[in-house]
Amino acid sequence: MSTLAYEIVDVFTDRPFAGNPLAVVFGAEALATEQMQALALEFNLSETVFVLPPTQVGATYRARIFTPVEELPFAGHPSVGAAVTASRRGMFGVGQVTQECGAGVLPIEVTATGATLTGGSPTLGPELDPEPLLEIAGLVADDHAGPAPRVAGCGLEFPYLPVRPESVARARVNPAAAERYGVAHVSVFSWHAATQTAHARVFVPGLGVPEDPATGSAALGLGVWLVASGLLPGEGLSHYAVRQGVEINRPSSLACTVTAANGVVVGATVAGQVMAVARGEIAVPPFVG
Repeated sequence: MSTLAYEIVDVFTDRPFAGNPLAVVFGAEALATEQMQALALEFNLSETVFVLPPTQVGATYRARIFTPVEELPFAGHPSVGAAVTASRRGMFGVGQVTQECGAGVLPIEVTATGATLTGGSPTLGPELDPEPLLEIAGLVADDHAGPAPRVAGCGLEFPYLPVRPESVARARVNPAAAERYGVAHVSVFSWHAATQTAHARVFVPGLGVPEDPATGSAALGLGVWLVASGLLPGEGLSHYAVRQGVEINRPSSLACTVTAANGVVVGATVAGQVMAVARGEIAVPPFVG
């Protein structure tokens, strides 16, 4: 039986068994999409990433990213984890690399301990009624605090629901409400202006992930929301942090920047460390075509 090499790493943490676990699979060039999806379901982590040869000029490698139920064009912790793990395996050195994925060719700065990911093109939607998002998060109108919710992103969009600090821990995802409103995921967070830190929880009921311990793509989009909402400057470079995963015993730390010009975000980055925890071989699923 043929097998593939894989590693399990914890992303956005400085110690093992915290942060967001990720399966990184190598040598899967010959696999069909259905076989990759079967492996992602077998690992049953929030995401599994396959490191493949690039197909676009200028890319160092290609990443295909899967949740247990579907492929994503882009995600933060798989991008950071794949780059660092591939570098540690000798596929390329530390320094600037470029990752090809569904969101385009994105730059990643790799170090011995982690990486800084530059997100895709920033996007921003109109203000939203908070009531559906509050219901999805198991909260009520009094929990909403600050500006209106909006959808934003840098390669993968999220609706952002700002709430009171004491409301974050009380949030409980309501999958039935999420299905009724057609919302696959939501970022619920409180903002501490003095330290420029968000305490976030990200619920992903539409993709088979009740709660994600650390979400790099949501951390990137949060910067777009913060600038649009007037909580970070509309000019120049701003730094902010995201703390996530505490409520599910996977504390995570994401260090972010957002760059704006004339009140519009033009770029964002997210950085974190990567801890190796396991490696092995996994059987190739049979092809069903």
